[in-house]
Amino acid sequence: MKIYFCGSIRGGRDLAHTYEQIIGMLQAKGTVLTEHIGSDEVIQENDRVLSDKEIHDRDLSWIVESDLLVAEVTVPSLGVGYEIGRAIEMGKPVLCLYNAGSGKALSAMIAGSDKVEMKLYRRVEEIKRILDEYFK
Repeated sequence: MKIYFCGSIRGGRDLAHTYEQIIGMLQAKGTVLTEHIGSDEVIQENDRVLSDKEIHDRDLSWIVESDLLVAEVTVPSLGVGYEIGRAIEMGKPVLCLYNAGSGKALSAMIAGSDKVEMKLYRRVEEIKRILDEYFK
C-alpha cells in the first residue's frame, strides 16, 4: 500500500515532530511516499533545492501513485487543503487527523466534507489506535 502523508510545511512547522511520529506509525501500514514531511531539512534532489513547480509536479505524481492520503490538518495549510482536494477529485480515500485540544479552528471545507474521514485526537499516542482501526 502506498500512502501519501501531508502536513503543513510553509504554513508552519509547529507539528513537525508529530508528523515524524505519524509517519513512523504509517510505515507499519505501507510505504509512505512523503517521509520528508517529518523532517526539518530542506528538500533537495540531486544536491539542489527544487523549484515550486518541481515540488508541485512531484507531489501531484505521488498523489496519483498513492492508494490513499492521510493528512494532519491541525496547522492550517493551503498546500494541504489543495492536496486533499486533488486526492478527493481522483477518488482517493482521505483520512484527516486533527488535534481537538489545539485551540486552532478546523476549516469547514475539511470538517464538512463527506469525502473526508475526520478523526480527532488529543494526544499523539491516540493516533496509533485511529490508524489501526482505519487500516483494518
